[in-house]
Amino acid sequence: MIKGRDFVVFSLHQWEDFNISRSTSLEISRNNRVLFVNVPLYRSNWLRGRNNPEFQKRFDVLSNKAPEIEKISESIWLMNPRIVLESINWINSPCLFDYFNKINDKRLAKRIKHAMNELGFHDVIVLNDTSMIIGYYLKELLNPDLYIYLLRDAVTLVPYHAKHGTRLEPKLIAKSDLMVTNSPFFDNFKAKHNPESYYVGQGCNPDLYSDPDGKLPLPEDTVSLKRPIIGYVGMLTSLRLDIQLLVEMAEKRPDWTLLLVGPEDDDFKKSRLHQMQNVVFLGKKPIKEVPAYMKSFDIAINPQIVNKITDLNYPLKTDEYLAMGKPAVATKTTFMEFYFKDSTYLATGSDEYITCIEKALKEDSAELAKERKAVAQSHSWEHFVNRIFEPAIKIMKERSSKQ
Repeated sequence: MIKGRDFVVFSLHQWEDFNISRSTSLEISRNNRVLFVNVPLYRSNWLRGRNNPEFQKRFDVLSNKAPEIEKISESIWLMNPRIVLESINWINSPCLFDYFNKINDKRLAKRIKHAMNELGFHDVIVLNDTSMIIGYYLKELLNPDLYIYLLRDAVTLVPYHAKHGTRLEPKLIAKSDLMVTNSPFFDNFKAKHNPESYYVGQGCNPDLYSDPDGKLPLPEDTVSLKRPIIGYVGMLTSLRLDIQLLVEMAEKRPDWTLLLVGPEDDDFKKSRLHQMQNVVFLGKKPIKEVPAYMKSFDIAINPQIVNKITDLNYPLKTDEYLAMGKPAVATKTTFMEFYFKDSTYLATGSDEYITCIEKALKEDSAELAKERKAVAQSHSWEHFVNRIFEPAIKIMKERSSKQ
């Protein structure tokens, strides 16, 4: 375990998104101080986002109406950098892109150093969660004691990151002091680019998605729904979810209620699902209410569409379903089969989904619920962070012995 150190954490995600970076940072902050750096505004956001509530706080920081550094707890601070980075992903030339990307990183590093000085941070450990473009030069610019790159999910298959991230990520891994990954399927990166690379698994917060005393009340907007309720909670996006699968399942089993909880992209908003009587959309819910919605499900589903992104995407949602003790039916992907084949029902296509759901409804029991919760507990954030710390401690000890 690492204690009493200062960490700087940045990633592709914002603190407000309740993401893996946030959960990891909270766990690290139990014994260390943490500065979490939100992704700065890009020029394109600055020009088009003034009426977007998502960016309002960022504009307040830029205009000095809000502080750049916000104290979250006694040991963790959130930084919204008081800068606007140039939108450069349209640049095709690698040399030209790298030139401007370094300028962006220099501006970001200047703000991070300012925050570190204000907070009294020193000899920092930097944790970069899969941000292979912004942050590419921060190892050189911040000169941390240790620079850790967390590789999770096939982010470079997303078109935006594929353009330059495919080229930059291997180089970033190579120059990192330590690379950790949530998947043994990224072994090619480990073997080719950095000998100090380790598989550390994945984390979740099983205590958040639990109801140990059975007193968690069901949400009022689910109480009158016809059962069984087949539910999904999360972002409803066609990039990751199979709309046609959901349509077919709802058509074939009109006696089931298909409950979808979360914000929708345009494809979902325009889909036939909205014209189906046994499909219910409840929209985005605050994170504190999500466990209650999961509790309302008879069967929890993760109907992923199979593509290069989802096939190697760690299904964190499955851990959350299991933490609630719910039977989970999910699309059969490489990651699902590797991590959850013994604790979930895996299916391909609507017919298999229906068969698995029917089987899960018949088999469910208190004993199975207990087993599912145990699986989720084994994937806690504490275990995840400790597995990152083990090789980090080894590297720092080896360095000390050579001095």
